[in-house]
Amino acid sequence: MAKLKKKYVCQQCGASSPRWQGQCDDCGGWNTLAEEAGETVFAAKHDLHKGGRALNLSGLNSDIALPERETTGIAEFDRALGGGLVAGSATLIGGDPGIGKSTLLLQAAAMMARRGLSVAYISGEEASDQVRLRARRLGLGDAPVQLASATSVRDILTTLGEGRPPDFLIIDSIQTMHSDLIESAPGTVSQVRASAQELIRFAKEQGTAVVLVGHVTKDGSIAGPRVLEHMVDTVLSFEGERSHQYRILRAIKNRFGGTDEIGVFAMVEQGLEEVANPSALFLTDRDENVTGATVFPALEGTRPVLVEIQALTVRLASGATPRRAVVGWDSGRLAMILAVLEARCGLSFANCEVYLNVAGGYRISDPAADLAVAAALVSALAERPVPSGAVFFGEVALSGEIRPVAHSPLRLREAAKLGFTQAGVPAAISGESGGMTLNSYRTLSQYVDQMLGRG
Repeated sequence: MAKLKKKYVCQQCGASSPRWQGQCDDCGGWNTLAEEAGETVFAAKHDLHKGGRALNLSGLNSDIALPERETTGIAEFDRALGGGLVAGSATLIGGDPGIGKSTLLLQAAAMMARRGLSVAYISGEEASDQVRLRARRLGLGDAPVQLASATSVRDILTTLGEGRPPDFLIIDSIQTMHSDLIESAPGTVSQVRASAQELIRFAKEQGTAVVLVGHVTKDGSIAGPRVLEHMVDTVLSFEGERSHQYRILRAIKNRFGGTDEIGVFAMVEQGLEEVANPSALFLTDRDENVTGATVFPALEGTRPVLVEIQALTVRLASGATPRRAVVGWDSGRLAMILAVLEARCGLSFANCEVYLNVAGGYRISDPAADLAVAAALVSALAERPVPSGAVFFGEVALSGEIRPVAHSPLRLREAAKLGFTQAGVPAAISGESGGMTLNSYRTLSQYVDQMLGRG
């Protein structure tokens, strides 16, 4: 005998609970649990060893064909995707409101449609006329893109199933879609999951490349159930500040390519413009007399990007509480570098406010930035500028040792290409590379002694 089990689902993270409570145990959100229809529970046990369909098992060494890709016409977008869109794939792209998600997809849709591909753009947030006005403003009004404004998944799939399925389908956004099979409001966990499942099934059956636009929460993660990211093949994150010109499209998950690839764009009057050399964006005009500024060759997937790290120290009166402010880097990592400089190198920041910034709105998570940050802090504290033609990279251990990092030759080649002549590197790297002079350091204290002229 079957009976219906009630459950309460968190509308932020998708966690379920057998009873209502004020705070979600998983994400900590308050008043986010809502009652939804649960699954049917059967009292009788079923024998799962009978009645099934035998599967055709194959070995790991079986021949496979690489998936064919269709380029979007936007090189930076294709780079983040791993080379282009795969037929039958589902891609989820998230980002803050107004960051440029719809603009990027509209530009890609127009370019693909002009090449003779069938493209459909379904907007659940804007009317069709609003999308047309944006297309005309971007100079894309003559592109043969099929446009509709709808939120019903049943209506969308019925319309697309009447003729030849499109090669490229954009759903903007998945949080506005609803399925009449689920008795809940659009945007809830169950609706987002069910709507995405139907659209992904359509993509797999018809060979259509589907891109779903997703909202983000206050902490920057994609709104809706976490299972949504597991259902799709590729997850892209569109990052940047609305007040800044530059945007970064980052691959978080990709079943058909590598992760951590990025595409760099600049927001201009005509829409999003590709940036072929992102290193030039994040480097300001350098001056020999500026203290506290170093250059770090970061690595995003297979692409090296040179960024400028800026540090500022301000001495305070005795007894005042110093402030630590970080933009674009981990504040915990900064505290560790300050502790190593004090314990291993004899420098004191106890009476100084410390401000650290990564220029251009860029965010760094690479531990190889430790040496560049330490060099910027020492330069700011001692008021001695570092050479303008030098880059720094290396991981700093708690013992003060500078450890080697991955892909050092790639970082050095990019720095040499942009005119840098020397590099501060771990001692494991020696000699010259790409015409650059390498200054090797085994410990952080060796660099500090050299910088301060201590014997």
